[in-house]
Amino acid sequence: MKYQVATAAGLLMAGQALAAPLRARDGGSAADIVAQISPNSKTCAETTECRTAEQAGPLLADAMAKYGLDQAGQIAAVLALTAFESVDFQFKHNVSPGRPGQGTSNMQMFNFNLEYAQTFPELKDQVAGVTADADDAKKNEVLALVEDDKYNFGSGPWYMTNKCAAAKDALSAGKDLDAGFQAYMTCVGVPSVTEDRLAYWTRAKQAFGLN
Repeated sequence: MKYQVATAAGLLMAGQALAAPLRARDGGSAADIVAQISPNSKTCAETTECRTAEQAGPLLADAMAKYGLDQAGQIAAVLALTAFESVDFQFKHNVSPGRPGQGTSNMQMFNFNLEYAQTFPELKDQVAGVTADADDAKKNEVLALVEDDKYNFGSGPWYMTNKCAAAKDALSAGKDLDAGFQAYMTCVGVPSVTEDRLAYWTRAKQAFGLN
């Protein structure tokens, strides 16, 4: 396998702030892997929502560790999904059709953003009393809370761990990873793996030496 996956603790490097559950065997970082999967994320035309691979990589790596994703297939699948859904990490909210409350790096729907926000003690008071049928303004307020970088890149790993247990297992070592990715797409509400999604998945597999 060209790339190896390990725990965050195992890759905590002396003198560096990056604690990543994924890092290239040849010394490359999580940012390098993100850039391979999402080449258009190497630069950003603007900085309001857009994040480069260099910025997103360490945050995604930390999130993988936090939510217990330690298999190459699992991590590759989440990276493929988030890169696709965010248009190479350019957006944190749904641009088309502009659905209120939908966003974060995996473009999850409002009800999941609300549930996700409720998992953070520092956000609980701000979303107290908010329900799934909130008005559009409130939905966007909740989204704004989890668009912060420290939450934004954790939404994909959180969703896989908490909503896609079967797909997570199917993306483990020794399994049919393409079938696992299809199961993951089904779990997130995508009926089939289209060619544009497949391109991200193919690059993700290549980045981890999974072909």
